[in-house]
Amino acid sequence: MARVAVVIGGGMVGTTSALALQRAGFAVTLCDPMRTASGASWGNAGQIAVEQVEPWASWPAIRSAPGRLFSRGGALSFPLRDTGAWLPFCLRLVVAASRFGAGKKALSGLLAHAGNAWRALVSDVGAPDLLRDIGHFVIWESAASAERGLATWRAADIGNASFRLATGDELTRIAGLMKRRPAGAIRFTGTGQIADPTRLAATLAHAFETRGGKRVYERVERLSQADADITLVAAGARSSQLIPAPLVAERGYHIQCAASAWPDDLGPLVFEDRSMIVTSFESGVRAASFLEFSRPDSPPDARKWERLRMHVGDIGLPLELPGKPWMGSRPTLPDYLPAIGRRDSKLLYAFGHHHLGLTLSAITAEIIAALAIGAPSPVPIEAFDLARFD
Repeated sequence: MARVAVVIGGGMVGTTSALALQRAGFAVTLCDPMRTASGASWGNAGQIAVEQVEPWASWPAIRSAPGRLFSRGGALSFPLRDTGAWLPFCLRLVVAASRFGAGKKALSGLLAHAGNAWRALVSDVGAPDLLRDIGHFVIWESAASAERGLATWRAADIGNASFRLATGDELTRIAGLMKRRPAGAIRFTGTGQIADPTRLAATLAHAFETRGGKRVYERVERLSQADADITLVAAGARSSQLIPAPLVAERGYHIQCAASAWPDDLGPLVFEDRSMIVTSFESGVRAASFLEFSRPDSPPDARKWERLRMHVGDIGLPLELPGKPWMGSRPTLPDYLPAIGRRDSKLLYAFGHHHLGLTLSAITAEIIAALAIGAPSPVPIEAFDLARFD
């Protein structure tokens, strides 16, 4: 008789872990209240961002924060109504910044395996075309920002990714989507994107169900492990309601639009001056931004969707506005490292992947399957144990 696993949370980490547990021989029940793929796992920019090996809990990020505030035209937002949520988080982040080197080493280890884990995942579910290994562009609109941005990226650790200056032909293609030719751009290789989040969600759900998985559309309010050999908490920003953890809801916003003309092979475009990323999917083009430190159930800030529309109009992107608005909560821990590990012999956890939930979901799933059967983890995970916050 197959061992039984219960997975709490139907986002990317929960769903890919459910599939990995099935491959490891478990009969899996997946608990999630959402009947449609609408959470942060499906509302992100769709980028496989293996270059982001430097945790945001760092002194440079802290020093740059005032200049990046929403009130000053940036993407960073601390709503006054949610001070009780973000102030303790920020104090812990300052402490975590002193451990930046160790955090970068741990995160680099995960990201080094992320690309291969994703290729194995899409092959396993019979949809290799879901993953586009086409890199992405970072674009600057002024000569000054291009000079600063290029210097910053040249000094950064980007793991296994690489970049080069955009060619003249590439700049011409990008300029065809803008009112003005960009002042500069670089093209990353080794990164990628998902062809379409909606198709990804449907493909993973189909694979899970055809392999005997059971789905329960309920929110789990408390843990009960009596009927399961393994329980996995992967409930995103709500995971701290089940396992104590200093999570904050770092909320992002996007608008998704039809586009009159957008090349399929261009990859995500990061407009760094505006902290906005634009990605073309099979279902439309998505413009995304913002780091709003809040609570999951706080009402959205409609000014952020208007800011995105303003950016799209100012740049001149060929998108049909106003677009469909979305807001979702990224589960973020103060040191910008995920929580992956074992609470006891029957209770596992995987949450807190912040901006890298999509990128790290496949390798996290492989780790969870290894922990569930008592096998060695494919990646060192000591740095991701929640005991670091005790």
